[in-house]
Amino acid sequence: MINHTKLGETSFRRSRKLKQLIDDGLITCAGNVRLKIYGMLNCSSGKRMKAENRIFFSTIEEALGNNYRPCGHCMREAYQQWKSGGHS
Repeated sequence: MINHTKLGETSFRRSRKLKQLIDDGLITCAGNVRLKIYGMLNCSSGKRMKAENRIFFSTIEEALGNNYRPCGHCMREAYQQWKSGGHS
């Protein structure tokens, strides 16, 4: 897990570091620390959250392993499965 605010001191530096990590394949999804929800990097809900609440994961398995649930907007099918009790 990588906390968004730990990527750099300024918004610009965080943005550049984040792009590098995504391009290198080290980040594939993001989550909300307070809500314990993860989703895709292009999710409109995720893009609106505050940087201090945003966390990044290298894999979906990492997010699930940290007890995050799928986003109901960008991961509708996984969310429905989680909601119906298909989670551990």
